[in-house]
Amino acid sequence: MAQAMIVRKGKRALNLALMRLLVGKKSNASHFAWAGPASAAQLCRQIIDTGHRSVLIVTDGALRQLGVAERAAAALLASDIDVHWFDKVMPDPTFDLVREGADALRVAGSTAVLAVGGGSSIDAAKAIAASRYCSDDPQTWVGFNKAPKAAAAIYVIPTTAGTGSEATMGAVITDSSTHTKHVVAGEAMLPRAVAIDPELMVGMPGPITAATGIDALTHGIEAYIGVWERGTRTETGRLAVQGVFQSLRQAMTAPDDIEARMSMAVAAYYGGVAINQVNVGNVHAIAHQLGGKYGIPHGVANGLVLPHVLRCYGPAVDERLAELSLAAGVSSAPSQAARASAFIDSIVALRAEVGLPETDSRLQSADFDALADAALAEGDAYPSPRLLDKAEVMAILTAIAG
Repeated sequence: MAQAMIVRKGKRALNLALMRLLVGKKSNASHFAWAGPASAAQLCRQIIDTGHRSVLIVTDGALRQLGVAERAAAALLASDIDVHWFDKVMPDPTFDLVREGADALRVAGSTAVLAVGGGSSIDAAKAIAASRYCSDDPQTWVGFNKAPKAAAAIYVIPTTAGTGSEATMGAVITDSSTHTKHVVAGEAMLPRAVAIDPELMVGMPGPITAATGIDALTHGIEAYIGVWERGTRTETGRLAVQGVFQSLRQAMTAPDDIEARMSMAVAAYYGGVAINQVNVGNVHAIAHQLGGKYGIPHGVANGLVLPHVLRCYGPAVDERLAELSLAAGVSSAPSQAARASAFIDSIVALRAEVGLPETDSRLQSADFDALADAALAEGDAYPSPRLLDKAEVMAILTAIAG
């Protein structure tokens, strides 16, 4: 059951005050990023030059069967260091999978983990790396700042453009018994370096391109409109939004366009940098419940929810959305409200153009009460422009169920 609004507001104010006190305004997380064709090889050489003698590559079976993972790690495989594989990652990685990967890491004795793949592989790799010097059950790490302080060195070669996990210190892991998604985070889980290599994304299937692209857009927007002023979140959030509006359509219509792929990969990276500083918001709070309960891919779930949440915020986000509307070239209407409304309309249009749905028949009204309570409980911990009430969340679930 959802708590009274006055109680929720008090808890949120306390949470935000604690975050500002513990973390501060400046972003202290940093890592190295190579970008452009052949950057994957540069990253692999960096791993070798750093002195690691054993590396565990975490990926999914399909990428390995297609040869994409081997191509990404070719320079590493051609070296004289020991390379081990854990290629069992599935969408929405579970704590059970993390435990299995952690066992593989300990057996291998690797001091570095290389993630090759999309958000699921990257999140799994980060949680697996965090198990290297800690025997605690990874499920005990759920919550703020509970992850181990030390981890195997993490390196990332993303093969999709959207999750931004290559730039964050968090991982979303699913409890297989409750189908609930949880965030595990800690500074040691921030990748040491990332390669943004568009050559590995050329030919990415349209549905994946679309879903991950809208995911990146959501990251940029939620970071930009949040109430926590920290680091470069406005600049990097805006760059993520601009990149998606400029290049997602082209990446869909011309899958082999290397420039469009590069632009989308950079947009996804900027989105990750932004949310790493200030976290996400109510869109993710609701989308996580849809993914956990029904298995709806995360980017698709964000696309379902995003315009509805932005409309619920109302005047609280007019100024920020009006700024994004100008930055993305959507509208230059004289009033902030008009530009903000046009921006939300443009998201709906973009979603349709790239083939993502506006409703999903998997949603069942019998689940809405529990889904809404879970979304509110998660969302209250985020620095969103304002809290949503249960009626608003229930209305969103009804609208997207069709």
